[in-house]
Amino acid sequence: MTGIRKVLAAVLVGLALTLLSATPAAARADKLKLTVAGDGAEGVTIQASYADGRRLEQVVRLVLTASGPDGRKIGPVQLDPQPEGHGFYSSGPVLSAGTWKVTVNSLAPLRSEATATVQARAAQTPPAPAPVAVTGPADGTAGREAGAGWWPFAAAGLVLVAAAMGVAMLFGRRRTTD
Repeated sequence: MTGIRKVLAAVLVGLALTLLSATPAAARADKLKLTVAGDGAEGVTIQASYADGRRLEQVVRLVLTASGPDGRKIGPVQLDPQPEGHGFYSSGPVLSAGTWKVTVNSLAPLRSEATATVQARAAQTPPAPAPVAVTGPADGTAGREAGAGWWPFAAAGLVLVAAAMGVAMLFGRRRTTD
């Protein structure tokens, strides 16, 4: 009987330690850390994670409001998660050029708020690619030199494939006739 009691006591102690160690993780899960920044143009990006630094695995509802130059206001705008990673949200182009005070709120059950100053700029278009001039030799040998070296390799490849097929057929025939 003493051995069974010791085993039961060890199991109960292990269960109690497991439950006690899970409690702080559950208590930390109700806080979010929101990092708000401009996207370099007219939008806002938000990185959401747990306050203790763990990666956010679930989708949360984030709402953006902003006040900008000349008393302009934006929002509330609901933000959708982006495919770039867990906890990454983006507003898209909602701001106009200027300095904006942006506030992002997460709603229940993971309530949090973050405010940042964002400098919005007009979206830039990439420069047009410069035209590429293709020139060849002046004596007209460009076509002959470019295609002259491939056919010996192709012929060697065909010979090797034919030899391999012949060997396979030879051994295959011997096995079926035995």
